[in-house]
Amino acid sequence: MNTRIKQTLLALTVISLPLWLTQCAQPVTDNNAGKQQLFNVAELPFSMPEVQQPTFPNYTVNIVDFGAKGDGITLNTQAINDAIKDVNAKGGGKVVIPAGVWLTGPIVLQSNVNLYTEVNALVVFTDDFNAYPIIDASFEGLNTRRCQSPISAYNAENIAITGYGTFDGSGDSWRPVKKGKLTASQWKSLVASGGVVDNDIWYPTAGALKGAKATKEFNTPEGLTTEEEWNEVRPWLRPVLLNIVKSKKVLLEGVTFKNSPAWCLHPLSCEHITLNNVKVFNPWYSQNGDALDLESCNNALIINCIFDAGDDAICIKSGKDKDGRDRGEPCQNIIVKNNTVLHGHGGFVVGSEMSGGVKNVYVSDCTFLGTDVGLRFKSTRGRGGVVEGIYINNIHMIDIPHEALLFDLFYGGKGAGEESDEDLAKRMKAAIPPVTEETPAFRDIHISNVVCKGAGRAMFFNGLPEMPIQNVNIKDVIISEAKEGIIISQSENVSLENVQVKTTGNTLQIKNAKGVKVNGQTHENLTSKAQAIEM
Repeated sequence: MNTRIKQTLLALTVISLPLWLTQCAQPVTDNNAGKQQLFNVAELPFSMPEVQQPTFPNYTVNIVDFGAKGDGITLNTQAINDAIKDVNAKGGGKVVIPAGVWLTGPIVLQSNVNLYTEVNALVVFTDDFNAYPIIDASFEGLNTRRCQSPISAYNAENIAITGYGTFDGSGDSWRPVKKGKLTASQWKSLVASGGVVDNDIWYPTAGALKGAKATKEFNTPEGLTTEEEWNEVRPWLRPVLLNIVKSKKVLLEGVTFKNSPAWCLHPLSCEHITLNNVKVFNPWYSQNGDALDLESCNNALIINCIFDAGDDAICIKSGKDKDGRDRGEPCQNIIVKNNTVLHGHGGFVVGSEMSGGVKNVYVSDCTFLGTDVGLRFKSTRGRGGVVEGIYINNIHMIDIPHEALLFDLFYGGKGAGEESDEDLAKRMKAAIPPVTEETPAFRDIHISNVVCKGAGRAMFFNGLPEMPIQNVNIKDVIISEAKEGIIISQSENVSLENVQVKTTGNTLQIKNAKGVKVNGQTHENLTSKAQAIEM
């Protein structure tokens, strides 16, 4: 049935041609990956070390020599992993995947190995759920169990995936699909392909539906105590396509990742990680189809990439609630430069899982084309964690249906526009708790040189009354063709300098905020109602 499902969903996908960035660096073509300096950290407004790049000995093997066949039929799991083990045992080098269609199960990277894909190399991961063992994992910031990722590494050092090839995660075989994401004819075709439907959500198998019913919040099932029970819901335990954990000197360069079962790229607790000239493509309807979730990483460079996501695109995280606070690893020293986002719930996103903290992040020279939200900061009570030292400069956006800039500290787990105003209002009317370790804080954020043509709302600051958003400086911004202007609520010391908003409604409203400055003039809010200010 999985093959029929895949064929049906492929027919539903609208194929978008990527915008090739002329400034992108070429992928490496030898074993000495990453010798070039990709970014000068002296340009940063904070101090951080150069992001270290891996290098590899001059030893090369080809997966064909280990029995692999690029016919799209032969399962090459053992051959590919044997090649990786051989290079690792020899002290390091390059594993070549040549042109062809290479069907495989999970690939495990090992230290000192550069997995190099030649032009027209297509690696397709099997849609057989049983090929992916259920393992202990972290997903959406929580400690849980998931299926093993198609590509993974744990506690490795000096690793890379480079070249020109494509990795397809066969995600259509795993993902549920909401009826509202499809046209009537698409939904009819999908249901006819097999699977089961419940509450206008299509599931690929009955096991996936059973896993959904065992899940109270997000994607972590509860109450499963035996291996038999876990195996019954295996199709619900959708893995991220690439999961690299506790590893150092990691490089992804030149390659394309697509069609992930859940998140696409998930580096977790890594140091010195680089994404250069990487492309990620997920269908826009893909549930939890984030492009990149950089979680609790230290010293990272994301440069010259293209992202097309079904959920958030470039997302910075550090764990969720108590699990994230107990891990206690902030995501810090991050450079995001020269990237294009074609679709996503947010172009650049911090949160909502940020319980370990986020600091020292520099974002510049990025373009967002039709993302639901442009710059998106989100969290909620119970998270804890501090987000600070964020610098964003030179961002270009068009056709943003919701906010160009959003701070949402009452995040409810849904995408922009998917939640009713009544549900949001209900959370905001809850009793105000005391400030504890569970209180998230967002402060010291600097945004400049932003141009956005077309937005649902220019900006929305929605902080917590017990912990307002603090010290946000916005300078030299033009937002035109906005349906609504700026709303600043539950915030302190927000500065707007040379900010132009073209809208038919109120340009700026301030509610329950202190020390809001517009071109140097302070405006104190009215305590009982919004105060509209023309800028």
